[in-house]
Amino acid sequence: MKLPRRKFLYLAAGAAALPFAPHVARAQTYPTRPVRIIVPGAAGNTIDLLARLLGQWLSERLGQPFVIENRPGAGTNIGTEAVVRAPADGHTLLLIAAGNVISPSLYEKLNFDFTRDIAPVASIFRVPNVLVVNPSFSAKTVPEFIVYAKANPGKINFASPGIGTSIHLSGELFKMMADVNLVHVPYRATAMALNDLISGRVEAIFDNLPTSLEYIRAGTLRALAVTTTSRSELLPNIPTVGDFLPGYEASAAPGIGAPRNTPVEIIDKLNREINVALADPKVKARLRGPRRHRACAVA
Repeated sequence: MKLPRRKFLYLAAGAAALPFAPHVARAQTYPTRPVRIIVPGAAGNTIDLLARLLGQWLSERLGQPFVIENRPGAGTNIGTEAVVRAPADGHTLLLIAAGNVISPSLYEKLNFDFTRDIAPVASIFRVPNVLVVNPSFSAKTVPEFIVYAKANPGKINFASPGIGTSIHLSGELFKMMADVNLVHVPYRATAMALNDLISGRVEAIFDNLPTSLEYIRAGTLRALAVTTTSRSELLPNIPTVGDFLPGYEASAAPGIGAPRNTPVEIIDKLNREINVALADPKVKARLRGPRRHRACAVA
């Protein structure tokens, strides 16, 4: 789970000309006040719950509160811009979502450049999405789903927590590769989309696996396939979409970022602490989502 940060951190090498001791002292004393982790999505979705899990860990390790602040909207752009405009002192962080990578291709003009303005701190893990349907839906497999969709063009609604999310684009990729006409229904939050799926107002969602897992295990939702190239260890009996649409692959890879020009010694400290967290058996168990206490249950 420990992944290297991007190569553009070599820019920090310019700091070698400065006295070293103040840098060490700055890292040792960080954080000096509460740290905000801005989540560019609604409370209760996968990235929010990951932020709360890591925030709890960092609070205990570093002795200052790591406070989660939700700023959803515009495909992660509202929350991301808030971090870009924040002081580059390590006291404002971003929970990076798939939308951060997707947005530049969907929005003609943004007030920031994600790659330039957000310094990578740490990767967390890769999250599969999963195609789930209401149990009353007639299709029980991906081939049956495709047959039904072809016979009923425009009559299957698939939900997402917004345009430009990995959940939305997983569905769009499926539509393109299966040559079916599904209707995208965007919501403001995953919880709202799942509520309507469970009640039967929409037929399907390509959800992040952690947020749908307990519903699948309880039989409230039916999983048809995961979107990664290999099966998930959490749902070993569920096939991949690629088993039926060769070449299909989609996933989300959340991480932590900071405003550019955040001192490298602070970024390095955060990177070390987060990777220690990701190696901790208790944290790994919560990320894997045990039957009763999955990561999504973090308050």
